[in-house]
Amino acid sequence: MAGVRAGLLRAMGWQVLLLLALCATGARGLYFHIGETEKRCFIEEIPDETMVIGNYRTQMWDKQKEVFLPSTPGLGMHVEVKDPDGKVVLSRQYGSEGRFTFTSHTPGDHQICLHSNSTRMALFAGGKLRVHLDIQVGEHANNYPEIAAKDKLTELQLRARQLLDQVEQIQKEQDYQRYREERFRLTSESTNQRVLWWSIAQTVILILTGIWQMRHLKSFFEAKKLV
Repeated sequence: MAGVRAGLLRAMGWQVLLLLALCATGARGLYFHIGETEKRCFIEEIPDETMVIGNYRTQMWDKQKEVFLPSTPGLGMHVEVKDPDGKVVLSRQYGSEGRFTFTSHTPGDHQICLHSNSTRMALFAGGKLRVHLDIQVGEHANNYPEIAAKDKLTELQLRARQLLDQVEQIQKEQDYQRYREERFRLTSESTNQRVLWWSIAQTVILILTGIWQMRHLKSFFEAKKLV
């Protein structure tokens, strides 16, 4: 019985870890360094009709104190988002700290690029800029306290709203997975078909080459009166 209980506890532990990992995939926070007018891009897999919210803030390098300090309000940051087809979904100029929002209309890899077009950074920051970026996808992008205050929802109604949003997001992710599997199947079939036709072409070339060699050798032997 002790072994069975230990096994159940281990299984429950793995399930809890898996649940936490799944809950954490909707929001991604990171920071990176860029130079003057340098562009940094990220690839985000986004299902169809999914809202994405990005929050960022910048810090400039102080040469004297040798630390990153909050940027001046005059610093400009440009955000550009492209869908899997290369079409521009969002292209806008923001300040040193801001928030951008867009909704995907095509499932797949979206390219999110940020770059500063301010020359003041080279004068005051030595060309070094730190950008803190937090990207929230799907139902993680919803501000539920704000929604509850705006729609005057009770705690139970708010919880039901969250569950409905989670179910909708899961359906979108499942549709996206089926879309990826379909694309993979079509790519595999196309590749296999090309390999098949290439193999047939190689076989035909080998047969034609053999026939040509046999005729050439036969004419050669006849010329030498060996046949």
